[in-house]
Amino acid sequence: MKYCVRCVMPSTRPGITFNEHGICAACQSYEQRKNINYNMRWRELESLCDKYRGSNGPNGYDCMIAVSGGKDSHFQVYTFKEKLGMNPLLVSVEDNFPLTNAGVHNLKNISEAFGCDIISMKPNIKAQKEITRYAFEKYGKPTYLIDRYIYTYPLHMALKFNTPLLVYGENVAYEYGGVKAKETYSAKDQINNGVASGIDVGELIALGIDKKSLNFFEPPAQEELNKLDPIYLSYFVEWNSFNNYEIAKKNGFHDLTHEWQRTHHIEQFDQIESPAYLVHSWMKYPKFGHASATDYAARMIRYGLLTREEAIPLIKKHDHLLDPRSIREFCNFAGYSEQQFWKIIDSHFNREIFEQKYNGLWALKKPIWA
Repeated sequence: MKYCVRCVMPSTRPGITFNEHGICAACQSYEQRKNINYNMRWRELESLCDKYRGSNGPNGYDCMIAVSGGKDSHFQVYTFKEKLGMNPLLVSVEDNFPLTNAGVHNLKNISEAFGCDIISMKPNIKAQKEITRYAFEKYGKPTYLIDRYIYTYPLHMALKFNTPLLVYGENVAYEYGGVKAKETYSAKDQINNGVASGIDVGELIALGIDKKSLNFFEPPAQEELNKLDPIYLSYFVEWNSFNNYEIAKKNGFHDLTHEWQRTHHIEQFDQIESPAYLVHSWMKYPKFGHASATDYAARMIRYGLLTREEAIPLIKKHDHLLDPRSIREFCNFAGYSEQQFWKIIDSHFNREIFEQKYNGLWALKKPIWA
């Protein structure tokens, strides 16, 4: 296990690569921004919008934006509605976990602040609970059904509403390092990333899951997908999570200030909708040795908000501390005792990078602070 010499990202992040100087792909991508003419790319985006503007009539939808209600969703809708003059239809996938007060407010606000219609989909609770337990226990992917739908459902809706221009936020693989990290405006290959792939529908049906409960599990057929033009906004603008947050706040976005101080995060504005969902993002820690604190510390170093030396103590303090509220709400939904929950977590620890101490606790063999 080695770490980027410029930020704090470990080599265990799936798909991450390092150059001969020990600099990770995400830092290399960020460094390339100085060679990009973003004014020219903005004009490309304007031309793309002009191509689809009015495609459903003067009062119809021009495009579709996949949203969660989060800070980046607010930024995307602000960009397309306020700056580009498009009439977007917003589409969201909601899990059945309890929401934070901010999460309830933000999804409502993104429609009200920008005057946009929004359609939301919730999978049936029975199927979500069954798949949650199975995917968590076998693969360590507790929110697999929701994550899958986040990528597939907007594709189905874009076809249904004849809005070929389907907008996503950042190209995660390129911005932060991952499998198929390629700078491209096209999000056509997004369904094949590691979050949305890995469990075959036949495997779920074999469990006894009714196929009628998996209507959006598979993406549309390739012939239908070819009718769409899904894009990453991060290709056209200089993507910055903190700048997006500031713009979102000016348009009514609420963070977790005064509501919940999460123990395993070093910021309080990303993925704030449902506490139980965060078990998914934290599962990177037992499997790959890093979690949300590392992710955001790496970004903050690239953005010039932290030094590497300042980031390391934050990672040591926060990365391993999955928040108790996330645990409680996840266990209540899935039907686990907390003792059962931790036994499942223990089964997913990667013994190549962790060692289990005499007291049963796990420790990284080569932590960044050693």
